[in-house]
Amino acid sequence: MYRGMKAQVHLVNEAEPLTAWLSLDVTSHMHFVETLRWWLVIGLAISALISAGLGWLVARSGLKPVAQVTQVAASMSAGSLKQRIPMDSVPRELELLVTSFNAMLARLEESFARLSNFSADIAHELRTPISNLRTHTEVILTKKRAPEDYEENLYSNLEDLNRLSSIIDGMLFLAKSDNGLILPAKEKIELRSVVEKLFEYYQLLADDTGVKLQVVGHGAVNGDGTMLDRMISNLLSNALRYTPPDCTISVKIEPLGDMISLSVENPGEEIAVEHLPRLFDRFYRVDPARREGATNHAGLGLAIVKSLVDAHDGTVGCVSREGHTTFMISLPAWPADHE
Repeated sequence: MYRGMKAQVHLVNEAEPLTAWLSLDVTSHMHFVETLRWWLVIGLAISALISAGLGWLVARSGLKPVAQVTQVAASMSAGSLKQRIPMDSVPRELELLVTSFNAMLARLEESFARLSNFSADIAHELRTPISNLRTHTEVILTKKRAPEDYEENLYSNLEDLNRLSSIIDGMLFLAKSDNGLILPAKEKIELRSVVEKLFEYYQLLADDTGVKLQVVGHGAVNGDGTMLDRMISNLLSNALRYTPPDCTISVKIEPLGDMISLSVENPGEEIAVEHLPRLFDRFYRVDPARREGATNHAGLGLAIVKSLVDAHDGTVGCVSREGHTTFMISLPAWPADHE
């Protein structure tokens, strides 16, 4: 192979210019360029394969925590909710993701445990009155009896039926609350008037045991009157149940910034610290001896109080020390500019 060029050459004694040709043998150079081109293609291909392999290894190593999250999520079941992703080998970029995932598992574990306990408690609470109804009915049907015996049995059955109705009503209310179906009205409610009205209702029960009822303070909240009646009524009923004779139940109302605090304090046996966080759980009772269920109380009162307070965007808590137990709720105050 040759490369060449031509040029016009003017001579002194010639009228016409001459054409000069120059050629060079470039065969070896072309072979070198062709060989170099193939080596470059092969080198680029090998480099691409090596880069892809290294990229795959780096991505696999970096995304290993994501694979662990996927594996844990895929293998999740009721019996593996205690499983967590270890944080030792997690890169900094994924720490927030793994931490959030572990926190979600913890919440699911707690919710599942509460749901399992709730199901067991429901079965337990419903078993007692149903068993009583069946036993009373079987006994009364064993032989012919006087009309007075049948009437007495019906009254006894009525108590158990009322208890069943109370349990079912409470469960339905809590189910609505869990699904956001409890929507309180927004109106001005004077808490002192609500408490005084409830005092009139509970006064006869208090007089039987010599318990005194007193209320201190004022405060208007932005809420639903019917729900507030039920909320405070449950707290007063709970206080009357555990207050010793000839003692005083105190209700205190006071403003706290843009909230109104209402506390119900009663003397009596202190509640152990380990029980305080679970007082508002459904069917939970502090005294194990009471877990067989009293005929009138199913353990849903405080759970309903918490649902009602949550529906009002408030808070509820309990403190028990020095022989006194105090339930405190905080509710949004009625805005001053709406007066």
